[in-house]
Amino acid sequence: MTKNVIAYISDFIFKQDKRNKYSLEKQKEKIINYCEKYELNILKWYSDECNARVEERSGLEEIVYENNNPPYEAVIVAYSDIIDRDINIYFYYKSALLKKDIELISVCKGFHKFRKYVHILNDFISISAEMDRIAITKRTMSAREVKSSNGGYSGGRPAYGYRSVGGKLVVVPEEAEIVREVFNLKNDGLTYRAIAEIFKDKGYKTRKDKDFAASTIQVIYNNQKLYLGYYKYGDNDWVLGVHESIL
Repeated sequence: MTKNVIAYISDFIFKQDKRNKYSLEKQKEKIINYCEKYELNILKWYSDECNARVEERSGLEEIVYENNNPPYEAVIVAYSDIIDRDINIYFYYKSALLKKDIELISVCKGFHKFRKYVHILNDFISISAEMDRIAITKRTMSAREVKSSNGGYSGGRPAYGYRSVGGKLVVVPEEAEIVREVFNLKNDGLTYRAIAEIFKDKGYKTRKDKDFAASTIQVIYNNQKLYLGYYKYGDNDWVLGVHESIL
């Protein structure tokens, strides 16, 4: 599967390059050849064409702080020391990108004197980025659970009869009438299939403009506690909701 990537070139260390191996054109050539070999799709090029300090390179800063995955899955550079010859700074940027689930890929591996430690650093920042993602997920889930424990709507697709407005469940009058009819007919002893047939004869349609199926009627009926004014999120217990009841 083709990855969408950003390509980055820079003459950050060009003046120190006696063999001219770091020229912008040679960097570009290496990146293009690498991307063709591994079927990487370059969506955008960034270039810092100055011998500036790393903190002054607007192209690199924009890559790290203004882009996300999707659409970009990786940043490709010709040499790792194009980012910086200081391994600490290189891994700082690599870590910042990984937190956005974006890889930093160097066509030619650098930092030769540190090579035996590089794989350890790679593993460390990968674990660190994953821990950050897990922590964010936990904080989000915790906030939702706190809200739901107080009866507040915590996200997800609203049940038939309601819609979400400003993070709250609001009754949809025409849908609420159908919900009440489901319970009235079920209390009269009708099956889900029989109710679906009645709704078809009446021309009732679902939100997707389709006929009601027996399974759809069953889902509505199984949401009785919600329609009675209670709410639950995930595996938590039912609590008195803050939304208006339909039944």
